[in-house]
Amino acid sequence: MNPMRGSDEQNLDALFRAYHQACVAPEASANFMPELWARIDSRQTFTFSFRRMANAFVTAAVALSIALGVYMSVPRSSVQVPQTYIEALADANSLDTPEIVGPVTIDLTPR
Repeated sequence: MNPMRGSDEQNLDALFRAYHQACVAPEASANFMPELWARIDSRQTFTFSFRRMANAFVTAAVALSIALGVYMSVPRSSVQVPQTYIEALADANSLDTPEIVGPVTIDLTPR
């Protein structure tokens, strides 16, 4: 009798038997999982590491942005802060001084 003739279930059973005889299942040892993970880790590429590093940087940037947003939204205390150089110059030379208010003349004649 030809093993390929018969019902579909018999054909499938025959195929599974032939596969089982051709590929013997190895016994799992005590170090099966550690060796498997070691093989998986050894095959990881640079792009996977780069992707993990990029995800970490993006997460850190988002956290820093949120922290800066919270810091900027907190109201300032009423303590007098020191003036900047520009503010000190603006206070020293008010707009009421004649140098700023006076008319300007420009001589455009060539010499």
